[in-house]
Amino acid sequence: MAIQLILASASPRRLQLLKQAGITPTKIIPAEIDETLLKAELPDKHALRLAEAKAALIAEKHPNAIVLAADTVVARGRRILPKAEDEKAARQCLELLSGRRHRVYTGICVMQKNEARHTLVMTAVRFSRLSAKEIDRYMASGEWQGKAGGYTIQGKAEAFIPWISGSHSNVVGLPLAETCHMLKIMGFQW
Repeated sequence: MAIQLILASASPRRLQLLKQAGITPTKIIPAEIDETLLKAELPDKHALRLAEAKAALIAEKHPNAIVLAADTVVARGRRILPKAEDEKAARQCLELLSGRRHRVYTGICVMQKNEARHTLVMTAVRFSRLSAKEIDRYMASGEWQGKAGGYTIQGKAEAFIPWISGSHSNVVGLPLAETCHMLKIMGFQW
């Protein structure tokens, strides 16, 4: 009997990336956890903690399945940029990122029964200096809605990014090379 793979995420981008690698989860069960930032918690630690908490929550209910969970944060220094829920937040994010480098961290956790593997992937991203007109056009696109840091690299914002160092799929929301490696180690075949 094949081992079930549960994706503990509602992110359509994560599912799309997995399918791109030839992996189709048996089930998708989003993990609803408290994502509040802890006092003095750094962005990398935050992403990894949330991924582990999501995996643990779903694995507890499905101990025989392999559970894959991830959490991605966009950070400028120690500051975690929010998921842009309104235009004001998205505009502030883009103004902060304009002409600067930032980091995208994804914590990944793969869990089955009492065994867990986790890793953290970081990608550095540089934005061009954005004019007010460019920001206005991007706001009009609506791509920023619900996106960490107020942008999505796989859309119109890619025109603002002349340089990245690290995994492109990490910036989308799930570093594929690292994820596939972890799934292999846990015995998942696809």
